[in-house]
Amino acid sequence: MSTAPRLTALDALHRSLGATMTDFAGWDMPLRYGSERDEHTAVRTRAGLFDLSHMGEITVTGPQAVDLLDHALVGNISTVGNGRARYTMICQEDGGILDDLIVYRLGETEYMVVANASNAQVVLDALVARADGFDAEVRDDRDAYALIAVQGPESPGILGQVTDADLDGLKYYAGLPGTVAGVPALIARTGYTGEDGFELFLKPEHAEGVWKALTEAGAGVGLIPCGLSCRDTLRLEAGMPLYGHELTTALTPFDAGLGRVVKFEKPGDFVGRKALEAAAERAETAPPRRLVGLVAEGRRVPRAGMSVVANGEVIGEVTSGAPSPTLGKPIAMAYVDAAHAAPGTEGVGVDIRGTHEPYQVVALPFYKRQK
Repeated sequence: MSTAPRLTALDALHRSLGATMTDFAGWDMPLRYGSERDEHTAVRTRAGLFDLSHMGEITVTGPQAVDLLDHALVGNISTVGNGRARYTMICQEDGGILDDLIVYRLGETEYMVVANASNAQVVLDALVARADGFDAEVRDDRDAYALIAVQGPESPGILGQVTDADLDGLKYYAGLPGTVAGVPALIARTGYTGEDGFELFLKPEHAEGVWKALTEAGAGVGLIPCGLSCRDTLRLEAGMPLYGHELTTALTPFDAGLGRVVKFEKPGDFVGRKALEAAAERAETAPPRRLVGLVAEGRRVPRAGMSVVANGEVIGEVTSGAPSPTLGKPIAMAYVDAAHAAPGTEGVGVDIRGTHEPYQVVALPFYKRQK
């Protein structure tokens, strides 16, 4: 029996704005409000407002909270300072990626793990299981938070109008408690768009008031509401992986070109360490495939699952593809054989319904903002 999708605290507001809604990881979420291209361009040039309340917040507290996280995750969480955040992953014993995460250190013995919506229960279950023997509590806080993001070059000025926080002093991948539109929030300088921006964790009952305050503050500089569709093209241009596409349980962080998140030097053992040491060695000596960027020479758009070809042979597979509003061309990320992974490699194409469309191999990301 199918269950009805979950609704965020902003559901009625999205519908009042005419949003096209979609079921995403069991949540009813705004896909777009109008033109996907306009929403994408707004974030690149001005600012966009996102409801990300489908993300999964898990709190880990207690005297051995950091020891648990160092054991359960591949990163070195013990080096995360108070008020800072870190991108990391949780892996299976065989090294396969269960999810990519952001861990925020909220206090001496308190951390918040933010998982992707599709994997939140998997991550929660894994952390609970791995907490055995540690003096730490793992708490499901998915219902305790709404999450609103304001992203784009105008976002500091917009948020600055409605908060008492020192945004100038807030570094990338840091978070601090403050007030936004008069209500308490964790203000984090994080995001998934390739632009400067902020993610605001707050109580669900405060979400609508904060959304409206930000909308009013940004009206003069072109802030608009944005859906999941443009969030996907923004992260694709920025070369950011999406779980289920560039990251899966069949891949290790080293397969995904993200071996840097695995910290073998941290004290103690961690889940998947032995398998990941072997994966690191394979990646150095004989990587089977590498994640690359592809830019179309024509207009046809590649989609996930399509074959990448060269000289009539399949050499890889597209993991994500879309038209790029910033580049004005279709782009894709794909895993391809190492022999064809160098930027500028010629003769590479994508099999789009039987036709081998020519593509240029490029280094990721496709887009990098000017700081």
